[in-house]
Amino acid sequence: MKSFNGSVLVVGATGRTGAWVVKRLQHHNINFHLFVRSGEKALKLFGPEVIDKLTIGSIEHPEEIKAAIGHAEAVICAIGGNVTDPKAPPPSAIDRDGVKRLALVSKESGVKHFILISSLGVTKPDHPLNKYGQVLTMKLEGENEVRRLFSEPGYSYTILRPGGLIDGAPLNHTLFFDTGDKISTGVIDRSDVAEVAVISLFTPEARNLTFELIQLKEALQSTLDHYFHQK
Repeated sequence: MKSFNGSVLVVGATGRTGAWVVKRLQHHNINFHLFVRSGEKALKLFGPEVIDKLTIGSIEHPEEIKAAIGHAEAVICAIGGNVTDPKAPPPSAIDRDGVKRLALVSKESGVKHFILISSLGVTKPDHPLNKYGQVLTMKLEGENEVRRLFSEPGYSYTILRPGGLIDGAPLNHTLFFDTGDKISTGVIDRSDVAEVAVISLFTPEARNLTFELIQLKEALQSTLDHYFHQK
């Protein structure tokens, strides 16, 4: 299988999906750097070998984002506001403003490809999840900025809208991809979302498109790249 030769900045690496992104980058032998709030948590998750790959900071601060990006050729963004914690920043600060800020600083810093993990249902304002700080609407606004910035010639994006995230090993289910936010419900393993994010780095069919994705039946997979052709 093809791979990606550049360095990838993972934002939100210590979250449950972000941690799988790191594992799948390691699986594909792709160089990475991590932008995290807690270095202690990152070391606990990934071991002391990542100590030289860490930048501590927050997407709420442009100068900290810039320090993390360095010479990254691509960004995988796996952040998400914690709507269950009243003390956490609201979705408007993370899923909208944080993603917008990250996308802008990434482009200004020379990043060529931006991969955003969003959510199913973002175009449906009446979705039940929007009762929590308009989280899906905030994610859509973040998506729109990524599309605006990275649609220009010489740049590209991939936006992934997974169904409900569950925990399980990768490559154990058939998947279904669609475009247009037509899938009403479904679930998918975080590990498969992470795998799709990573392989979109070197899959031409993933470029400049937004995909909804859910899992179907149990079946061992050797690769997931062919699902990009379902659109």
